[in-house]
Amino acid sequence: MKAIETREDITRLVAKFYAKIRKDSLLGDIFNHHIDSDVWPAHLSKLSDFWEVHLLRGSNFRGNPVQKHIQVDQQLKHTMNKEHFDRWLELWSETLDSLYEGELAEKAKQAAQRMGQAQLAVVQHNRPQQ
Repeated sequence: MKAIETREDITRLVAKFYAKIRKDSLLGDIFNHHIDSDVWPAHLSKLSDFWEVHLLRGSNFRGNPVQKHIQVDQQLKHTMNKEHFDRWLELWSETLDSLYEGELAEKAKQAAQRMGQAQLAVVQHNRPQQ
């Protein structure tokens, strides 16, 4: 087991994690429906940029994850829920634990936990009033 030290480490983590996501019984259909197969390589690169910013102080990420989650929730007829975010976090931690240890691996778990809670709250807040 090694520590997260480089962009290559993050790229490996992101690739392995999303390979699991794409096969997952709860999340796979959602991700595969919203991200075309020919777009996955660019998406994985963008996600690696995102995690590089959070773990290695990179500066390449450009995007709006909050808006993307709101859009996906709209397309799912506002059915995105805590179970989805919990499963995402479970697979994230499982993947991290299978590859890395140390301070940045723990930071990645904690950051994902905070981000997941915040994303779910924003998604729910942006739903139409019933």
